[in-house]
Amino acid sequence: MDDLEELRRKLRDFAAARDWDQFHSPKNLAMALAAESGELLEVFQWLTEEQSRRLDTRARSAAADEIADVLLYLVRLADKLGLDPIAEAKRKLAENEKRYPADKARGSSRKSTEL
Repeated sequence: MDDLEELRRKLRDFAAARDWDQFHSPKNLAMALAAESGELLEVFQWLTEEQSRRLDTRARSAAADEIADVLLYLVRLADKLGLDPIAEAKRKLAENEKRYPADKARGSSRKSTEL
């Protein structure tokens, strides 16, 4: 069993043991994912670019917790929608490779429509 499938199974079991499946609609999971993403942003709020690259122990631990929460909600949401997040990420990356050809996008932060 791969890591993603094991995580998906553990999340299903975790929710089932607490009778939380009733609350895990795609809408609610998407909202929880957004909230956790906001908490991850708070770790970096008010830091300089340099500070964000060199987090102290406390901030790094907080970032790790929030990254874990984001991943857990993302995996649970994908499971509820019957999506494989790894397959979808690979598909999207292939799409982005076409939208942002390296010879045009290298060193640029412009949108694909502006290249």
